[in-house]
Amino acid sequence: MKNTIKKIAAASLILALAGCSSSAAASTAASSASASSSDKVIKVGATSVPHAQILNEVVKGVLADEGWTLEVTEFTDYVTPNTALEEGSLDANYFQTLGYMNDQNTSNGLHLAAIAGVHIEPMGIYSAKLTSISDLKDGAAIGVPNDADNLDRALRLLVQKGILNDPGTTDYVTETTFNNNSSLNPHNYVITPVEAAQVARSLEDFGAAVINGNYALEAGLPSTKPALVIEDFDDAAKIKRTNFVCVKQGNESTEKSKALVKAITSEKVAKYIEDTYKGSVITSFIDENGKAIN
Repeated sequence: MKNTIKKIAAASLILALAGCSSSAAASTAASSASASSSDKVIKVGATSVPHAQILNEVVKGVLADEGWTLEVTEFTDYVTPNTALEEGSLDANYFQTLGYMNDQNTSNGLHLAAIAGVHIEPMGIYSAKLTSISDLKDGAAIGVPNDADNLDRALRLLVQKGILNDPGTTDYVTETTFNNNSSLNPHNYVITPVEAAQVARSLEDFGAAVINGNYALEAGLPSTKPALVIEDFDDAAKIKRTNFVCVKQGNESTEKSKALVKAITSEKVAKYIEDTYKGSVITSFIDENGKAIN
């Protein structure tokens, strides 16, 4: 009788242990599946236009085809997406130029690295009245942004396109360099600085205006009044003006980073940019040294 009881107890213990082992295995498998699922999520911070649009409209689908889930967080400033990346709540961000990233690394002690250039938002010359820049009449008013960097950039574009003559200096130039100067401004155009965000809104007031790409997009100009001409870029300018995907240093070659770079520099993204932004955004699939990606 005692032997029988002992056998029953032993059998019960074996079954119990087997049940525990089975539960533990199931728990471990569930945890592994959860971890694996989590590892397939790429979290990217971006500003709205065109960055988050490109991510949500195209990159998300390209990554999904490869088994990845893209989560996009939109930001309205340039500081928070970098601090979030530094602190680890993002895997990458997409909104900034190399110059801005390098300045933030130096000024704020961040440790960020660029892994892929995606696009440039070129300045363009727009008009509410003209379909060709060659039709711009002598004495016409030309609107330009009024902050020093964008003003100089706008005037250089007007020089680049033969509307103004080269002032022969690499120092910042302003409207006073050209207004009432028959040598540099032989057609007597009236260069009129306006706050950068207001240039597109004031387009009707000018014969033509030089407008930043992001403000042209916000005003809906690419689909209604496409740029007459846009900036040309040499290699140095192209690197300087390109918006890059950035990660925290040390994560440049992770599987997530590789997948994101492959997706965001794909032909689908290039076509979307060309079809959607019509010259106010142009592809620039390069690394930080200007070498082409893909």
